[in-house]
Amino acid sequence: MTIEPGGPILVEGPVEVRLADGSRATSRRFMAAICTCRRSRTYPWCDTSHRRRTKPDRDPK
Repeated sequence: MTIEPGGPILVEGPVEVRLADGSRATSRRFMAAICTCRRSRTYPWCDTSHRRRTKPDRDPK
């Protein structure tokens, strides 16, 4: 298991995650990224929603 600062927890698969409601999510991938920010649309799997979305600086000319 690898914990990425500000990002997901990376776990060598296959992985089964038990959710708070008792249901289970399974990933058969060789590496699973588990969301820690809860912003993911594919929770409990990370979809990189934790990355900051910033607009490019515009030249005020």
